[in-house]
Amino acid sequence: MSEKHNPENIVRQPIIYQIRLEEHLGRQWTNWFEGIAISMEDNNHTLLTCQVVDQAALHGLLKKVRDLGLTLISVIRVEPGQIQSLE
Repeated sequence: MSEKHNPENIVRQPIIYQIRLEEHLGRQWTNWFEGIAISMEDNNHTLLTCQVVDQAALHGLLKKVRDLGLTLISVIRVEPGQIQSLE
């Protein structure tokens, strides 16, 4: 007999994403991005590192990037242990 998995019973762990932007975005935007770690890279790009609970939260974050008119370079899912820590 096989067990059926009910998605409602699954406890979801936050997923870490890194979003790279072409523009230089200062740390003053941390509150607007709701506490997301903002890192400036040497090439004037910005790296946003964040935890999201689901795809809807990720799309909400990407909507904020769009609303600011920022250029999205990449969005990658980071496996636990691949980054040092969230600021």
